[in-house]
Amino acid sequence: MEYSDILNKVKRIHMVGIGGSGMCAIAEILHARGFELTGSDVNESDNVARMRTLGIPVAMKQCAENVGDADLVAYTAAVSHTNPELLEAQARKIPLIERAELLGLITHRYGNTVGVAGTHGKTTTTSMISQILVMGGQDPTLFIGGKLPLIDANGRAGSSDTMICEACEFRDHFLELYPAVSLILNVDADHLDYFGSLDNIIRSFHRFAEKAAKTILVNADDPNSMKAVEGITDKEIITFGTGEACTWQARNAAAGSGSFAVYDLYHNGEFYQRIQLGVPGEHNILNSTAAAAAASLCGATPQQVADGLESFKGAGRRFEFLGFHAGITVADDYAHHPTEISATINAAKAMGFQQVWAVFQPFTFSRTERHLDGFISSLSISDQVVVSDIMGSREENTTGISSRQITDRIPGAVYLPTFEEIADYVSSNAAEGDLVLTMGGGDIYKCARMIVERLKRREN
Repeated sequence: MEYSDILNKVKRIHMVGIGGSGMCAIAEILHARGFELTGSDVNESDNVARMRTLGIPVAMKQCAENVGDADLVAYTAAVSHTNPELLEAQARKIPLIERAELLGLITHRYGNTVGVAGTHGKTTTTSMISQILVMGGQDPTLFIGGKLPLIDANGRAGSSDTMICEACEFRDHFLELYPAVSLILNVDADHLDYFGSLDNIIRSFHRFAEKAAKTILVNADDPNSMKAVEGITDKEIITFGTGEACTWQARNAAAGSGSFAVYDLYHNGEFYQRIQLGVPGEHNILNSTAAAAAASLCGATPQQVADGLESFKGAGRRFEFLGFHAGITVADDYAHHPTEISATINAAKAMGFQQVWAVFQPFTFSRTERHLDGFISSLSISDQVVVSDIMGSREENTTGISSRQITDRIPGAVYLPTFEEIADYVSSNAAEGDLVLTMGGGDIYKCARMIVERLKRREN
């Protein structure tokens, strides 16, 4: 069976790790397209609950029986090769496909796929483009790394030939996609356990740019992004940024109410639209400029761009406000790289809170060790720092790295291993007018919800 047309030859798909943000988004699309799906995972989550509301059976224990009568078994990169469901598929000669390859086959079905890549800002920018096009009646298919409140999901199947797709560089997954437009937001040192060096990351982004069938959108303010498109002469290259030479240029930026930026957007040197953002942070000026450029390529009007960006209040786990109780605001963010943490805390500090609490869960031992100095520097921007145990995920702690190596170097920082301890401490010590901001790439959002519940009780 040829994998290039496997989706034309199968009806029943079993998805191992269906609760992952990427897998559940794919499931949304496949389910809407009439495929019969089953899934399994090892943790209950909001995504798993969402799958069940769609009528997709999800087993919480991974075992051979879950494969059932599937014609195809899809799995995530995090799944071990010894997983019993993968072994069952191999024994029964049922085709196996990794999530990134499956997503690539889906993008191949659309003539106008916009792949949104970058070390930072992918989910927010993909969500911004999606918001503009859905509100504008374009009816795109969407694949987003976080929940878009407008559709209450992070995936949908539309009727048009346009697909907006978050393109993740992790293990070169974005090279499986078939974009008409390759959008590059920024290129930074991350996933070095795989890439080894920044130069290798830039080379991978170059390959992603070359995959564009029509157009490359690139951040002219970021030298690494511009390096990534060097030597490409057979594609249209459109730039965005703040420089005079940019095709899409943000000018006259100012901080509006609540640190939500306001700026003038210019296209080819001519005024395009006044933009008012609905999300905080200076970094979202570039994200929204990229979104405007991409949405315009998809047919959005200037007014649709402005309306979509102003109405967009953030994606799930991207500066997501979870509650306001006892005079204290609680928000959650996916920031798990020092650059992202700095941007998120700086945005929070500009919003006028009395104190900003950074509650951080380091994600994976290798990342914590590699970015230790960066975590210390970025977390130090906040007024109060609380750090949990490291979430090891797929890794073993072979070097003895510990969260204490972060808190010991930040004056006044507190190390508390469990979410229960953190929720008790923060809810008891945060004061009226404070912002409690949980951050990390793992499941720290669960701690945020625990803090909200404790603050509700404190309120009463």
